[in-house]
Order: sequence, then structure tokens, then C-alpha cells
Amino acid sequence: MWAGKRSGEIIRAIAFDFDGVVLESARIKTEAFRELFAEYPEKVDEIVEYHLGNEGVSRYPKFRHIREEILGAEYTEEAGQRLGEEFSALVYEKVLRAPFVEGASAFLKEHHAEYLMFIVSATPQAELAEIVTARGIAGYFTGVYGSPVLKTDALRDIMERHALGCDEVVLVGDAAADRDAAAEAGAHFIARVAGNGSPLRDEKFRLEDLGALMGLINGLGR
Repeated sequence: MWAGKRSGEIIRAIAFDFDGVVLESARIKTEAFRELFAEYPEKVDEIVEYHLGNEGVSRYPKFRHIREEILGAEYTEEAGQRLGEEFSALVYEKVLRAPFVEGASAFLKEHHAEYLMFIVSATPQAELAEIVTARGIAGYFTGVYGSPVLKTDALRDIMERHALGCDEVVLVGDAAADRDAAAEAGAHFIARVAGNGSPLRDEKFRLEDLGALMGLINGLGR
């Protein structure tokens, strides 16, 4: 865990993962992996399983693993770029139409003036910024962090730029990678748990939708 400074037990900043936390778009990304590698029917279930076991991680390390370890093919930066472009084409319009996670839109509208709010996602930075702007929510956020910036580094940057203690920051995420990033940065973590397959069902602070977020934030540190 990062030895960042600590101060009072009052949350001042909220960082949100994007897919599955702000928008109900996690399944869109899963189906995109299935479609992207549909030409390998004997391997596609293994590919999707690998993706699901590594949600919250940038798509590019996944592409490398899939090519090299599952398909036994060479991975080059050119191949990764091509896969990234095809993946973006599969998901972009669908994400623009995806519904908000229940309670997310209302929370952002009602509380963005009370907290510093950020998006911390594994989606590529330029794509993420375009989607946030197109969805009309860019004005709620002080900053938007996408890959290649790692989530741990994004949280540390937030703390340093805004002179925040570790215990003044909470990350809301739906993947083990989000939980681990919060732990490494020393921040609080709230798990968005959707469905029985979530790896985060045993987290102390968890919710099914963001309608309960304010109550959990008030309970942190007690």
C-alpha cells in the first residue's frame, strides 16, 4: 500500500470506474471480446473467461495475452493497434446508448458540487473522454483518467494534485483490479456488485446500485 499522507476521516474525492459503475456497459465489452475473436470458435470461451477474470485492466495487455498465450500467435504493436481499433468500433456506439447504472446519474447531478469527482478507467484516454463528453457528464468531473495510466497511478496523482490524504479518497469499482488499485494507493474502496458472478461479493462496503452510495460514503471510517 502506498504510504500517502493521511488526514481526517472525511471523504473529499470520489473516483469512479466507468463500465459497470457509471454506465451499464460492462457486458458490452465482454460481448465485444467474443465478437472480436469469433474466428477462433474453439478458443473464444477461453478468451472471454480470461477477459472476465481481468476486468478493470486495459484491453491491450489482454490482447497480448490472448494472442501469445491462448492463440499461440505473435503479438506486435501493429496487431495490438488493429485489435484496439476493431474493438473500439464494436463498442463505441453501444456504450453511447448504454443506460446509466441505477442511481449514478442522480448522484452525479446532486453531489458533484460537494466532492471532487473523477473517472478512473482502463478504457483508452481519448475514447473515454469522447464518451464522457458525448454522454453529457464531463462537467461533473474534475478529471478523467484512462489508459495507459494505471488506476493506482491515477489515484496517487489525484491525491498529489489536490493535496488529499489517502483516507479522503474513495474508488467505486466493480472489478478486482479496482479493489487492488485502491488498496495500493491507500484509498477507500466501495464495490459495485452486479449479479452472482461478481468477484467482490465479500467486500465490506458494497452496493448493487449507486442509489446507496451516499450512505456508504457517510459510513466510511466508522
